[in-house]
Amino acid sequence: MADLTERAVAARVPSITSAVLGTIGRREPTTVAPGTSIGTCLRAIQRTGTGDSVFVTAPDGTLLGVLTERDIFGQLVGPDVASAVDVDAPVETIMTTGPHTLTPDQTVRDALELMQSRRYRNVPMVDDTGHLVGVVRQVDLLKFLAESFPEELLNLPPRPHQRMERPEGG
Repeated sequence: MADLTERAVAARVPSITSAVLGTIGRREPTTVAPGTSIGTCLRAIQRTGTGDSVFVTAPDGTLLGVLTERDIFGQLVGPDVASAVDVDAPVETIMTTGPHTLTPDQTVRDALELMQSRRYRNVPMVDDTGHLVGVVRQVDLLKFLAESFPEELLNLPPRPHQRMERPEGG
C-alpha cells in the first residue's frame, strides 16, 4: 500500500510537475484564419463550449494571435464604453498578437506558473517552428494532477476537517 502521509505525497509533487506537456492529453484548439469577423469568432467560442478563446493561424499553421473573452470584454467595458465591439470587424482589430506560448517539451510546472502569474485559463502550444499544435487548459492540468494522486484523493474523507461526535453504522 502506498504511503499516504502528507510528507510522502509532497515528495512526489516535484516529479509529477516536471512531466512534459507532450505527455498530457491536450485539446485541439479552435482556429480561425486572419480576416475572420469577430462575430464568427464569438460563435466559434460558443459552439465549442470548451474554451474561452480562438486562435488565429496563418494558412501554414503558424500562430498569429489569440482572441479571448477578455479581449472582447475589454473592448466592451474599456475606457470608452460608447464604442461597442463591431462584430463585423476582422479579428486582428482586437486579438492579442504574440501571445505567450508553451512547447510540448516544457513541463507541467511551466504551464502552472505561466497560468498563475498571468491569470491565463489556457495557453497555446507551438512546435519549434511556431506552428500551433494544441492548447493546454487549466482543466487539463487539474485532471492530470488528480490522476497522479488517485489513492490519495480516493482515500480522503468527504470533509477532512469534520470530526464525528460518535461512530456511525452498526
